[in-house]
Amino acid sequence: MKAMILAAGLGTRLRPLTDDRPKALVTVAGRTLLEIALCRLRSFGVREVIVNTHHFADMIFKYLEANDNFGMRIELSREEVLLDTGGGLKRAAHFFLEDGGSLQEPFILHNVDVISTIDLGRMVRFHTEQSALATLAVQDRETSRYLLFDEHGQLCGRRAGRAVKAEAPSAKEDKAELVRPAWVQALAFSGIHIISPRLFAKMREQGAFSIIDAYLHLAAEEEKIIAFRADECYWRDLGRPESVMEVAQDIRSGKYSGS
Repeated sequence: MKAMILAAGLGTRLRPLTDDRPKALVTVAGRTLLEIALCRLRSFGVREVIVNTHHFADMIFKYLEANDNFGMRIELSREEVLLDTGGGLKRAAHFFLEDGGSLQEPFILHNVDVISTIDLGRMVRFHTEQSALATLAVQDRETSRYLLFDEHGQLCGRRAGRAVKAEAPSAKEDKAELVRPAWVQALAFSGIHIISPRLFAKMREQGAFSIIDAYLHLAAEEEKIIAFRADECYWRDLGRPESVMEVAQDIRSGKYSGS
């Protein structure tokens, strides 16, 4: 199985920890975020990974080389200009389509600064059983921006905070619409996706763009972009120095014991 780790960001929220290194090489309890993500993916059978890079890209190359790629096949996708999550994934399409690869075999897309105990194997099986184009790990928790899902678990919009107005691009036009809160549920995205390679042929966006924008357009065209509930799982976004310290404490106390 293949995966992509999104690691090209500047890590500005993590300063000063990222003043002299990429966020992928920030350490938590003696291990880098990149090592934690790679080992977790490997524990679920992933053996081939592409990592997008930009900020201190050479440091990531040398780090992987010094660690024998952690026993995996790893390719780097260097972005001279940041392409955001969607553009970065689209640029790496060759990795998932090489050698006439099956369009039915899903892959994992994982933020480098996310640590969780979400069962990736169960998530892949759910994605396959549902014949989804993309499956998003979500939780019922507070966040600054929510994704909205209908009663069938299908993506239907997003909203900022607790505001009622939701962004839900129509198949005919892109504009904000009101979505009735009574029949949608607002959930927090966890930065982990399972994606079918069929997605690449359907993304019409070019250059730098958010993968969520692409999902919203496709969902409006009735493509299957669905939620995978992971409410019971440990999850942390290590976007701030305080978060890094909190997760380090969770590791020491045994609250988190992932790969």
